[in-house]
Amino acid sequence: MGDRHLTFGQLFKAKRISLGMGLRKFCSVNGLDPGNVSKIERSVLQPPQREALKRYLGCLGIEEGSEEWYNFTDQAALEAGHIPRDIMSREEAIKHLPVLFRTLRGGKPTKEDFERLVEIIRRY
Repeated sequence: MGDRHLTFGQLFKAKRISLGMGLRKFCSVNGLDPGNVSKIERSVLQPPQREALKRYLGCLGIEEGSEEWYNFTDQAALEAGHIPRDIMSREEAIKHLPVLFRTLRGGKPTKEDFERLVEIIRRY
C-alpha cells in the first residue's frame, strides 16, 4: 500500500491478513460479528472507541502501549473527529495546537516549521 495514508479499516484488514486469517475465521476465533468487522474494514462504520477498540486490538494481537497500538488508537480517534485522549490530557501541548491548526490552514508548513513544532511537543 506504499506511503499513502491508510484508514483505520485498511490498517485493521492488513493486520488481520498478516495474521493469516480470513474475515470469517478471524471473527469465529474471536467471537466477533463478521458483518461489523467487514463494515469497519471498509470504513462503512466508524472505528470503535474505548473498550470496544481495546477488544478489537487485543484480537489482532496488538500489545497495549506499543507503537502499533498508538498508531491504531490515534487513527481511530482522528477518524471519529477526536484528538487522542492522552494528548488532550497534556495542557502544555494543547496550548500549542491552535498554532498548528492555523499554520496548516495557512499553507504548506516548511520542514523547519514541523521541526520546531516537534521540538516544542517533545519538551512537554
